[in-house]
Amino acid sequence: MKWTLFSCCLLSSATLVAQIDTAEVQRVYEHARDLSEAQVDSIAWYADYINRIALKGQYPTAKVLALRLYGWYYENKPDYKKAIDYYLQTLYEARRLGDIGHQVKALTDLAAIYTDDMKQPVKAKEVYLECVGLNKQLGDARSLLDTYINLGAIYDQIGLHDSALLFLQEGLRIGKPLEDNGKADLDNLYNNLGNNYYYRKDYDQCLVYFRNNYLHHTAQHDLPDIWTDVINMADAYSENGQFDSAGKYADLAMSLALQLKSRSKESYTDQIMSKLYRNKGEYKKAFEYQRRWYELDTALVNGETYKAIAELETKYEARERENRTLVLQSEITQQKFHNRIMMLMALSLLLIAIAAALALVTKRRVNRKLQATNDLMMRQNDRLAELNAEKNSLISIVSHDLSTPFASIGMWNQLLRSDQENLNAEQKKALSRIEQATIYGEKLIRHVLDVEKAETNQHKVELENLDLKAFAESIIEDFLPIAVKKNIRLHLNCSSKSLYFLSDKHLLSRMLENLLSNAIKYTAAGKNVWMSVNEEWGLVNIKVRDEGVGIEPDELPHLFAKYSKISSQPTNGELSTGLGLAIVKRIVEELNGQISCESAVGEGSVFTVKLKK
Repeated sequence: MKWTLFSCCLLSSATLVAQIDTAEVQRVYEHARDLSEAQVDSIAWYADYINRIALKGQYPTAKVLALRLYGWYYENKPDYKKAIDYYLQTLYEARRLGDIGHQVKALTDLAAIYTDDMKQPVKAKEVYLECVGLNKQLGDARSLLDTYINLGAIYDQIGLHDSALLFLQEGLRIGKPLEDNGKADLDNLYNNLGNNYYYRKDYDQCLVYFRNNYLHHTAQHDLPDIWTDVINMADAYSENGQFDSAGKYADLAMSLALQLKSRSKESYTDQIMSKLYRNKGEYKKAFEYQRRWYELDTALVNGETYKAIAELETKYEARERENRTLVLQSEITQQKFHNRIMMLMALSLLLIAIAAALALVTKRRVNRKLQATNDLMMRQNDRLAELNAEKNSLISIVSHDLSTPFASIGMWNQLLRSDQENLNAEQKKALSRIEQATIYGEKLIRHVLDVEKAETNQHKVELENLDLKAFAESIIEDFLPIAVKKNIRLHLNCSSKSLYFLSDKHLLSRMLENLLSNAIKYTAAGKNVWMSVNEEWGLVNIKVRDEGVGIEPDELPHLFAKYSKISSQPTNGELSTGLGLAIVKRIVEELNGQISCESAVGEGSVFTVKLKK
């Protein structure tokens, strides 16, 4: 496509002159249809452009092209309701013009949405049947062949295998001459015929079609299609009791999946392997492949789960905003009521009785409104609690499910490390990076769980009388290697005498470790970090001060919120999850204390924790 040849035409008004260049419009339309999903917004721009030409009235087909592009745009959004509406408008306009070719295209678009996106094969079947009649009128053998292939697949999907075979055989009758003349590729037809015989348990016949595709794709060296062929043959041989052949093709499918780096293909191959060994009666191996398939499949669907979590959080935040609006409206209503009473009393003492009666009636009316508002708020709060519980449950499930693949990665990493003599320097470096990523991933999962739990964690609080001076010195010593590596000086300021404090050692350690870690992370090399511990007015004051990058003033109010991310960045590229300070705040509250922060950009930050003795 010569895009550079007509791009300038699109950007100038000269294209919309009295004389319409229909070939140019068709090239613009074809270019828009070739755009990827990442360029979906451009599709709407081209649809608008062609629609402006349609409004000129000199090229009737332009309206059909514009409507189909709008449908394509909303299908990729995905907004299937609007996409179907535009495809139906395309069909109507094509019928009005008597354009059978575009009628077929509009019907095919509708059938694809019903089949792939809305999972309504019965509706798709009705649409494809209408396409058959139109294709026969049009005399388009290739389009008729595609329609028969789609009808065969849909009839198999709804369990009408005899009808499916009739359509597929009719497609074979039409398609074979086209294939012989090099005008059509019948791979999809052969694959659907193989599937049909598989559903009918005629495994010998289905293997004929799968093997034919395998030979064809092997000659073309088309690895994704070869994988489809060999996994189909492995499944058919397994069901037919030919386990040696099934194992051979299943091993080849796994090799191809790994070569293609496709986790979905690897997962499906594990499923077929499990089925094969179950058919052979080797249940231990079947279970092992079933477990591998489950782990891969779980990892693949986690993206969808995260999306569900984000939607729940959005709904939760929207409900909170609605509640705040209702409370504000209630306060405004009350204020108006009091102003009205004061005005009535100021008018005249003679009207006190009347004003009191009016006030009583008004008050009752407002109270009813307030009661209705309060009832609505209570119902919404109950719903908010349910949504929050669903969100927390999803996060817990996702975090728990994620721990399994991380554990597996760690196990395999250890196994590889045990054979380091046979690894080169680059491979050893890769193993080290895998280990670091695994540790970070497990740490992130623990942080997510800590932030979302109703308590700080499952740890039972165990109080002991701690010498805070000695305790702080041990924490500082733990962080000395990290500080030395970054050329940062650590300082501890404590009173000369011992300071004893009754608290939980585990929680106190986690709090100080998070604060010190952040201070070092956001402080540049050659600077200082201080920790001070003292007693004042019955309170234990712990301060962590740094000479770091500081925090913007408008970000300080949200500093301790869950998943809060500030604009300040670690000075040496360290990782930051945005969860540490939320955990610190929860620990401080668990210890019946308070935490605050003072900061100036470019000068550093001071975190102050006050704990009651």
